[in-house]
Amino acid sequence: MNTVRLDIDEDTAVAVVTLDRPERLNAIDQEMVRDLADTWRALRFADSVRAVVLTGAGERAFCTGIDRDAVVPQPSSPYMQDDPLLGAGPKANDLWKPVVAAVRGMACGGAFYLLGESEFVIADATAVFFDPHTTYGMVSAYESVLMAHRMPYGEVARMMLMGTAERISARRAYDIGLVSEVTEPGAALAAAVRCAAVVAGYPAEGVQGTVRALWAAKEAARAQAFAQAPHLIALGNLPAERQAELFAGRPREYRVR
Repeated sequence: MNTVRLDIDEDTAVAVVTLDRPERLNAIDQEMVRDLADTWRALRFADSVRAVVLTGAGERAFCTGIDRDAVVPQPSSPYMQDDPLLGAGPKANDLWKPVVAAVRGMACGGAFYLLGESEFVIADATAVFFDPHTTYGMVSAYESVLMAHRMPYGEVARMMLMGTAERISARRAYDIGLVSEVTEPGAALAAAVRCAAVVAGYPAEGVQGTVRALWAAKEAARAQAFAQAPHLIALGNLPAERQAELFAGRPREYRVR
């Protein structure tokens, strides 16, 4: 794999999955989607792994969503949308081993597909969270649905609607429940590994059943909301050329909240 790194510690039964495109701020392209899907599916059969940590390479970003240079062909019909990120997460690939996300730097846009399918999130003090969709004339659909299950409605609405003008700090993310722990800079990965090692030490059947039960608690509402997303995106997204213009001319100033 060129875009994802997998490291397994057989002593602790913890696997660390690293998004490995730091030169692109770990933005997701089609190759990374395939590598992630292959990784999650391989971990389903790895009985030596009982818990997983998901992180990003480098200091600047956990993940900045879909790579804007990635070419994603779309059907001409407004009733059909191909979203490659829907296949990037562990739950989408039927992995029910617990996943702990360790965030350093930026996590935005399509990163929420991955955070939304993690059990909990640990962030270091440098982490910031935001969604740029509206700034670029795009509908934040799947991202909004996933974050609405992790944050109070007003907070997720503000984050999605404010676009690139505002970022949520790690401390604010902790206060509203998106993040379960804030560490010193550079320490999120170690903290996530510690938590994963504890969970990996428990009987796997009970842990995985609990993960499945937790997901079931929100699965029906998520599936109903996801069913609306393709139509909302088709109706609300500006043409790709206009999105590119807005991206090129986007304001560089932002407020950290």
